[in-house]
Amino acid sequence: MRRIVFMLLLMLLFLQTEIAAGAVHLALEGRSPVVVEEVYRRDGLAFLPLEEVLSILGLSGSWDSVRHIYTIDTPAGRALISPGSQFLRLNGRFHPLTHPPAFIDGKLRVDENFVALHLPAALRLSVYYRDLDADSDPLPSDSSLDRLFSLLLRQQQPAGRTGLRSVVIDPAHGGGDPGSIGPGGLTEKEVVLGVAQKLQRLLRMHLDLPVHLSRTGDYSLTPKQRFELVSQTEADALILLHAQSSLSPRSRGTVLFVRPREGNVDATDDSMLLARELRQALVRAGIPVAAVERAPLLPLGKGDLPTVLIELGYLSHPADRELLGRSEGRERLAEALFQGLQSYAQKLPVTPQQR
Repeated sequence: MRRIVFMLLLMLLFLQTEIAAGAVHLALEGRSPVVVEEVYRRDGLAFLPLEEVLSILGLSGSWDSVRHIYTIDTPAGRALISPGSQFLRLNGRFHPLTHPPAFIDGKLRVDENFVALHLPAALRLSVYYRDLDADSDPLPSDSSLDRLFSLLLRQQQPAGRTGLRSVVIDPAHGGGDPGSIGPGGLTEKEVVLGVAQKLQRLLRMHLDLPVHLSRTGDYSLTPKQRFELVSQTEADALILLHAQSSLSPRSRGTVLFVRPREGNVDATDDSMLLARELRQALVRAGIPVAAVERAPLLPLGKGDLPTVLIELGYLSHPADRELLGRSEGRERLAEALFQGLQSYAQKLPVTPQQR
């Protein structure tokens, strides 16, 4: 029965897809672009044949028809993806994808975000990508997005600052991008927005803080729109909310990510301090925490604003799904995150007054 449902879903995806009139340019940064002509579109998004993409990027892979898993051989190890899964697995870590791979016209295809953003971020590659369709804007490459985030994720520290002045919360996905989808149809976009709204209310009620959400409803945003809000506020913390899924039914718990240690060490340590306070609050609330990790994820950027990306749980795990799917569970998560932010605020040093 599951196989029949799977095939029906693939057929539906194909019916919603049309061949594009244009093509794309693709290359490792610094090399001559190669034209990819067999481009399909769904909801305005370009889908490219995975094997051709890998060949252009100097990689290779193979399809396991029994396990329905595609293995990509990379210098960093074997990366695994699967049709319908919104994660790329590399060395035991799960990297969220904007859209799952899909079989279209007999080939496994990945969307332009996978090509220009997700795969380069996981493998630390610099990729040039340009949509040659005249009606489409070029998608920023990994390196250009990093530069964008570096410009926007800056912390303004006036003299005499004490505690938190403002918090920005970014609920991932939205609109036509549901994010991860659990059994029964529970979506990442609804989970993270629910937790974000509850956390916003707690911070406003108990700390009297200005709290800004990147989105307040079920609509999509560009990466630039998400991070412009940070540059327009005096934010002292950025919380990015996600939920994930896994190919392994045993994976569960919250995972917190901060930037790798580089550049401004003090600011990076502020992010780790915030992550640890959040972790302790989650543990005290009885919510399992799988790990606190440093990772070069694009949404974390390279700015100096204390930033934590939180994977609230696994929609693929029954216990996590129960927590994330119920209003009481989201309230419990929001309360724990509030306690962590409050504890972090109490440990912030006062910036000396300028003379």
